[in-house]
Amino acid sequence: MSNAASQKEQTSKTLQDREGKYLTFALGCEEYGLEILKVREIIGYMDITAVPQTPSYVKGVINLRGQVIPVIDLRTKFGMETAEVTEETCIIVVEIHQEGRKFSTGIVVDHVQEVLDIDGENIEEAPQFDAAVNTDFILGMGKVGESVKILLDIDKVLGGTNLTALNAVAD
Repeated sequence: MSNAASQKEQTSKTLQDREGKYLTFALGCEEYGLEILKVREIIGYMDITAVPQTPSYVKGVINLRGQVIPVIDLRTKFGMETAEVTEETCIIVVEIHQEGRKFSTGIVVDHVQEVLDIDGENIEEAPQFDAAVNTDFILGMGKVGESVKILLDIDKVLGGTNLTALNAVAD
């Protein structure tokens, strides 16, 4: 078997492994999906306590039933314009792995849509751009009817955020 065919088969297997349930949400007119197993809960938008000297995309921390959780603004993290908080704005609490530890982190989204079961054959690799564009945080592109959902690897999306330090400040 040629190297190209072997590589294509491996890519196909990787995409098949990504099939499953995804929580979909919107940021502006863009639609995204998170692996449902990474989602702990969805809560309404609440007061967020700012933490000094954190990156602009770190909104601060919230107290969720006695647990202090850092909150990230995905719009800011992705370089999008900020938006007004509405009745539909919510915080998705996700569990991520960083430095061998598990962390609960909140991500602010415009609104949650639905849970979708996406088959492996409906997931394609992230498009390749030039070397200046990092797409490592994209698990794949989920084709759902006529639309495309950007499936996120939330561990990699939040990978640049030092949650160990932020959790220490929160405690």
